[in-house]
Amino acid sequence: MFKAILINKDEQGYRAELTTVDEQQLPAGDVTVKVLTSTLNYKDGLAITGKAPVVRAFPMVPGIDLVGEVLQSDSSRFQVGDKVLLNGFGVGEGHWGGLAEKARLKSDWLIPLPKGISPAQAMGVGTAGYTAILCVLALQKHGVTPEQGEILVTGANGGVGSYAVRLLSKLGFNVVAATGRPEESDYLKKLGATDILAREQLSAPGKPLQKERWAGVVDCVGSHTLANACASTRYGGAVAACGLAQGMDFPSSVAPFILRGVVLYGIDSVMRPLADRIEAWQRLSELLTAEDFDTISHVISLEQVVSTANDLLQGKVRGRVIVKVAE
Repeated sequence: MFKAILINKDEQGYRAELTTVDEQQLPAGDVTVKVLTSTLNYKDGLAITGKAPVVRAFPMVPGIDLVGEVLQSDSSRFQVGDKVLLNGFGVGEGHWGGLAEKARLKSDWLIPLPKGISPAQAMGVGTAGYTAILCVLALQKHGVTPEQGEILVTGANGGVGSYAVRLLSKLGFNVVAATGRPEESDYLKKLGATDILAREQLSAPGKPLQKERWAGVVDCVGSHTLANACASTRYGGAVAACGLAQGMDFPSSVAPFILRGVVLYGIDSVMRPLADRIEAWQRLSELLTAEDFDTISHVISLEQVVSTANDLLQGKVRGRVIVKVAE
């Protein structure tokens, strides 16, 4: 038996609660792990509260990220005692995830925990930091350099945005952080933002082409914000889109792409190939320090997950939430 956050949907309604689960209920997989740490992401918040149809099967253990220690393995890639890392692959949506003391997973979803990063630090990064570095790598591979001008990060107070600001700053970029929480300006400047932009300057409908400003953009918001970001990106610049906090729509035109040669990169973190994941985590381990993890994240217990999920969706949570599952 082990503890888990379990989501059910039946005649009693939709509910998520901390409960005890029999190990025999674990889904199929060739690696069983003791979960050491997990996280609480925005998607997990949606799953736990039922605010969006994230969960595809019931009952479900949420948690799209985890670090675990291998207890049993039928895979030649992993041995008992190995520390492994998982982000995405539909875990926490269609397959039981990391907000539990045990998980059974497919080895194809796992990579070794990178050297030099502790389980708590890895989950302080989680899908948010992993997505942020994928965005940064897309801009770099496009050829965007600090000398070309400012980089815009939207939704900068969230997990992805916070890490994007920090990573870009460490790489020497001048980062403008767009946020709807001006009271968090000091936090964003501590992360390395050189300027703060009010969310309202980007979130309303705008012209299809606007004054050129951004050499590159990391957008965590979508909708009008993404459209305005593209419209004000410099000739030959790039926009990495990874979020939809404002909406899934894209009320734009082809003007930025045809007349200015702007490139829009869609950043998927869920089904990313293992080679990309290993590259991303290697770069994270090189760029981030213990101070970065402490600045951007804080720790809660399994018992605090459900209440914190509600706070997360109400915009009351800054940065990253690490869930400490085991000692």
